[in-house]
Amino acid sequence: MLPLHGKTTYFKGHVFTGIIETLGLVTKLEKEGQNLHLHIRSDISSSLKIDQSLSHNGVCLTVIAVEGANHVVTAIQETLLKSALGELQEGDQVNLERAMKIGDRLDGHLVQGHVDTTARCTAIEEQDGSWFFSFQYEPLPELLTVEKGSITIDGVSLTVVNSGRNSFDVAIIPYTYQHTRFNSYDIGHRVNLEFDVIGKYVAKFLER
Repeated sequence: MLPLHGKTTYFKGHVFTGIIETLGLVTKLEKEGQNLHLHIRSDISSSLKIDQSLSHNGVCLTVIAVEGANHVVTAIQETLLKSALGELQEGDQVNLERAMKIGDRLDGHLVQGHVDTTARCTAIEEQDGSWFFSFQYEPLPELLTVEKGSITIDGVSLTVVNSGRNSFDVAIIPYTYQHTRFNSYDIGHRVNLEFDVIGKYVAKFLER
């Protein structure tokens, strides 16, 4: 943390590291018009505050209520269309990460909590205790992966392997497999993708 003028300063939303803090459990889903209220139970829920930003499977959502060991967030229609949050069911697990504090170490990479698109898992291969996951997504000029570059999958900061035009692989170590949603994925599973923010700016610049 970096004290400024005697106060502790935080990034207000939209800046995460892609290092998952804990897993939450979806305890209740409520539709209200086109919005979806998600009730999540986790070991950090009771310490959250109203209006706090929290990444849920890579989507930055604002806490609107704290109810004991549960917190509540709302996904609007635009978020549901752009992400895979609308496919969650009661009993599913969710990757959770609180917004980064100024002065913290950036152990992953800069993540905004804005999902660019979704992808489908096309292959899973175990290799001597680690796992290789393959994903495919709809190609767009501004959404690029590069070999050894960064990608965020359901909020997890990972390194790209075998970068293709609209596909890539990632290698998952046992710790990540055990402490994130990766152990629940199967072929065809839909995930949220956020591409590297620097790469997106470069691609946009070259496009213009």
